[in-house]
Amino acid sequence: MSAVDPSIRQYVPAEPDGKDWTWVLVDRCPDCGFGADDVPAGQIAATTRDLVPRYRAALNRRDAVVRPAPTVWSVLEYGAHVRDVHRVFTERLALMLGQDDPQFPNWDQDATARADRYDLQDPGRVADELADAADAFATALDRVQGAQWQRTGRRSNGSVFTVTTLAEYYLHDVVHHLHDIGA
Repeated sequence: MSAVDPSIRQYVPAEPDGKDWTWVLVDRCPDCGFGADDVPAGQIAATTRDLVPRYRAALNRRDAVVRPAPTVWSVLEYGAHVRDVHRVFTERLALMLGQDDPQFPNWDQDATARADRYDLQDPGRVADELADAADAFATALDRVQGAQWQRTGRRSNGSVFTVTTLAEYYLHDVVHHLHDIGA
């Protein structure tokens, strides 16, 4: 009896998240407990690096590929998403530092999960890529100085960020998904 090739398995999307999470910049998140002012902007890079071992440990779990419910991402899928969050925010930070008030390209996290088949990726490789991407963001953030923290950028929906609020918003996403995976 031969095994079924998992790559031909039909992708079942997770429940889409259509919320505008920018409210976490002013209110504490009731789910994960994150508050935007919990970590000073100058410490977000170090905190980013400090969180990587928790993702590595979660991605090393035997059940990392198993969804807790049919439309809820597995640890693997959350790990792939967080890896891409690090990458997207590194790009957004570079735009903010290199241009005046840039508009960020749209990023559809659900479309990316489907197109890149997060569910079929290798957990060990995702852990390594997540660590590298986290370090790239942290390194870029370490280079921010003085008035650069107040440079702006915006999403297509009109939400405006400073480098400080972008970093806070980013950190909430990373912390929140640790809560989602119980790590």
